[in-house]
Amino acid sequence: MTATQIEQAWGAGPSPRYETLAARFRPLFERIRANAVERERSRTLPHAEIGWLKEAGFTAVRLPEAEGGADASLPEFFNLLIELSAADSNLTQALRAHFGFVEEILHTDVPGRREIWLPRLARGETAGSARSEAGDAAQAAFETTLRRREDHWRIAGRKFYTTGSLYAEWIHVATTRAEDGGSVTAVVRRDAPGVQVVDDWDGFGQTLTASGTALFDEVDVQDADLVEDASIFGYTLPFYQLVHLSTLAGIARAAARDVAEAVARRQRSYSHAAGPLPRLDPQVLQVVGRVRGAAYAAGAIVIKVAEAVERAANSGDGKATLDPAALAVAELESAQSVSVITDLVFNATTVLFDALGASATLRSAGLDRHWRNARTLASHNPRIYKDRIVGDFAVNGTLPPQSWRIGRV
Repeated sequence: MTATQIEQAWGAGPSPRYETLAARFRPLFERIRANAVERERSRTLPHAEIGWLKEAGFTAVRLPEAEGGADASLPEFFNLLIELSAADSNLTQALRAHFGFVEEILHTDVPGRREIWLPRLARGETAGSARSEAGDAAQAAFETTLRRREDHWRIAGRKFYTTGSLYAEWIHVATTRAEDGGSVTAVVRRDAPGVQVVDDWDGFGQTLTASGTALFDEVDVQDADLVEDASIFGYTLPFYQLVHLSTLAGIARAAARDVAEAVARRQRSYSHAAGPLPRLDPQVLQVVGRVRGAAYAAGAIVIKVAEAVERAANSGDGKATLDPAALAVAELESAQSVSVITDLVFNATTVLFDALGASATLRSAGLDRHWRNARTLASHNPRIYKDRIVGDFAVNGTLPPQSWRIGRV
């Protein structure tokens, strides 16, 4: 039987029922973990593993029980993401856009939208992302356009960072409406005519997330699948940031687990070591403890931020209109945790090598993936700006901005 979080010294879960909820998925997480290093080495995309998560109901865990989900709270959900990320952080990142789409559906005030999407999500269908644009794309508007063609809307354009779209049944596409320049999101079938998703992501980390190119060549869109950008859920920014932070905390747990296992089985020791075997060497044990302590602290911070996001999500009327003060606090708590968590994880995934020998750098060991994945995740939303936002609030009382966009000014 799998030990509880308390028994593993990761601390109590975020709710009294968390262990029951997590027990449903832990055998699957172990199954995913079993071949994580080999997938990384061979660059085998995790189609099967994401399929397992869909079949197990993990992708629908935030849905109400009456709608086929587990009614997980946000702290429960983010704690589950830490556990999944400890098994393979690629999968969490690949599903990040989908989980954001689920939140949008849960909080939508667009008539009929929940009724259309909740059954699809309960069946395990997922939505990938097609928002960002690379190259000379403008910051103020998307070059991907939505135009009216006779009795249909059609999308044309090129996207990058289309994380998770290759594994999804649907793609959530950000567009600019040609007739008036308005920002509109559309949902299209990944297998619709004119849609092409290319696995050309060549980053040194998160290599299996398929965060590459998506092409849209005059793709038909129905009116029911178009939503004004302003209708997205109110706590979008801290939610998406917290997915990254949960993934980082999970990477730290994986690093702590891997270095402990490597030290436990290592038989070679140095002539000048402080013990006859690495597992009996107090200096080596100190390194392992340092890595594990970083993972513990990162996870604890994530759950604290998740509580703030939960308060924001449940503020106001709990739907489209949320309490601005609660939203600002959630964003600030998220922002002021970014540098702390990333420093903890960067350090942990570097110093772990001090507990081992040169053989730990072999590609077959896969220990380098922890730092590569963490560094890649932390590059998406630069932490220098998070620190500045927090400092501006602390000194001047300035509230955080409510928009993240990148592109040519």
